[in-house]
Amino acid sequence: MSKLDGNERWKSKMLLTEHVEQYEQQHTPHGSKIITPEERTMIRDYILLPHMEKMVQKSIADAEYSTNILKRLYILASQKILEQIMQDMYRIRRELKQRNIKILTEEQSDLVIYHRYYCRGYEDQFGMTRDVMRAEISVQLTKYMSELARLLKDYTKEAK
Repeated sequence: MSKLDGNERWKSKMLLTEHVEQYEQQHTPHGSKIITPEERTMIRDYILLPHMEKMVQKSIADAEYSTNILKRLYILASQKILEQIMQDMYRIRRELKQRNIKILTEEQSDLVIYHRYYCRGYEDQFGMTRDVMRAEISVQLTKYMSELARLLKDYTKEAK
């Protein structure tokens, strides 16, 4: 507690509103019920990662029956991406649990898929259209593939 807490002078008009808001933000407990943008991103990833997992697993299954010469390489790369997706799913689940956020049901209304969630006692829903989901999945998979490409480049540099 600072010397200024409880001092009635700070409630006067001498303070700018911005300063009061900054002070309140700094001194509010972290157990706030309002969801942060970071937590919204975690909810989005929590929703998208299972879809990505299914897509990569289907891709691996399709590759196993392929006659492509490089199918073994393709399967190994896909398995590495799948492993990273699984690690991220585990990490996000653990983080959401620590922050007391629960994601429950999925509902579809028109073109939007809604997921109901509870954040520290506060109930709301998170909605995404299928197009947004596809775009986000594409972006995420591209990140996983570029990370895999970076690892391969680093490995080839070390091997030389």
